[in-house]
Amino acid sequence: MHVGKRVGWAVVATLAAMLGVSPASAVEPARSKSAHSKPAPASPTPANSTPANPAPAVDDTQRLAVYRDFRTAFDARQYAQALPIAEKLVSLTEVQYGAEHAALLNPLSNLGTVHFRLGNYAAAEVPYQRAVRIVEARGGGADRQLILPLQGLGETWYAAKEYAEAALALKRAVDISRNLDGLFNVEQLPVLITLIDTYVALDRKTDAEKEHQYAFRVAESNYGSRDERMLGPIDRYARWFEYNGRYTSARALHGRALQLAESIGGPGSLQTVTPLRGIARTHYYEFLYGSEKEAAPPENDPFAPSPIVNNQPHLNGDGEKALRMSVDALTKHAPVNQLLRGETLIDLGDWFMVSGLGFKAQDTYRLAWLDLAAVQGTRRLAAPRQLIYRAPIGSVARSRPSKPDEWDEREVEMSFSVTRAGAVLEPKLMKGEVPENMVKAIASALRKSVYAPRIEAGQAEDSTDVRFVEHMLVKKVAAPGTAKKSGAT
Repeated sequence: MHVGKRVGWAVVATLAAMLGVSPASAVEPARSKSAHSKPAPASPTPANSTPANPAPAVDDTQRLAVYRDFRTAFDARQYAQALPIAEKLVSLTEVQYGAEHAALLNPLSNLGTVHFRLGNYAAAEVPYQRAVRIVEARGGGADRQLILPLQGLGETWYAAKEYAEAALALKRAVDISRNLDGLFNVEQLPVLITLIDTYVALDRKTDAEKEHQYAFRVAESNYGSRDERMLGPIDRYARWFEYNGRYTSARALHGRALQLAESIGGPGSLQTVTPLRGIARTHYYEFLYGSEKEAAPPENDPFAPSPIVNNQPHLNGDGEKALRMSVDALTKHAPVNQLLRGETLIDLGDWFMVSGLGFKAQDTYRLAWLDLAAVQGTRRLAAPRQLIYRAPIGSVARSRPSKPDEWDEREVEMSFSVTRAGAVLEPKLMKGEVPENMVKAIASALRKSVYAPRIEAGQAEDSTDVRFVEHMLVKKVAAPGTAKKSGAT
């Protein structure tokens, strides 16, 4: 998944949260027009805001002033500067209301979010977990106030690749949302999207499929099938089909999105770009990997070919047409989105490379580089990119041993040159202990592969010492005295 490939960081909605101040005395902070600035509900005002042990006086006016400073730094993406302000806001709230009061929930969530943005995932866990404990201690095991800190925990654990923990937190947040706000409430979608990505990371495809279907139904039941807001959910569901090799189903969804986009903005509108690129992508993947999957190979054949096969002898011209339409739509709308047009031109250049039209590909890459250079986004073109590669027999990608514990997975690093025409030359072993026949198999696969060349100053260039890592399965050597077992070698 991509999943991309993108975390739906909706928990940032807490950043515009009210501070738990008394509605009678507070002035609502200025709200940014950012999509991340939807305020969370104000925390309840305590029945008696006087601490049991008197401390230096803190009032709502002071905390609101600190909050504004925090938002100024955060909205400017100055997260390092925002961190001590967020910590100060938590401290002031503790002084005013006490260390276990619900008024701390939003400041704690804000603090966790800043740590998250700084990549301090372990530190982000602490305020989120504290917020969860505060709610649970008040008898709120199914309280609405648990949703944001649970989402924050889930997002944090997902980013830290602690997927099992992330799934538990996110599933609990979704369940609470459905119990309190209805099975098809739209507010659950940001949490649900990350839960789906977590299931994919855990290889829980059945759960991911079920929640993808559910998320699509939630969106459609809230927005309606002809609403522009359905373009995102349709694209997300189509990409799920792409991920699972169901390219015909994916293309049907992209086609539906294209019809919707044209009904909203007309043919050639900017809304058509994403579905048009999706249609092209399904044709491209179908050519590379095939449109159908064969039956699973027998379990006693550890080196059976991958079930995904290329049964498309040529790229479908509809894909190229879709990409050209995307470029035209982006070009005619001023100001031109050069980043998106550059990325689309790369797709078109890759299409030409895979079609064997190297000169057209280089001309297209040059146009892409010019667009991306204008927005400092040429990194994707700065090194050769692998477009076609079929892993050799014996690789992890093409092996399904019935007894995996009898095989070692070994990493093999190869070095080679890529010409400006995208050809691979002189592959050689750099690192890895595997039989010589496996090294030769990898080298052969690389020579047959297709690369997009490195583009420098708009020109295709030769590249040397390009690296590639393959993973191979090697039969374990039987321990001395152990009877040799029959099996594939």
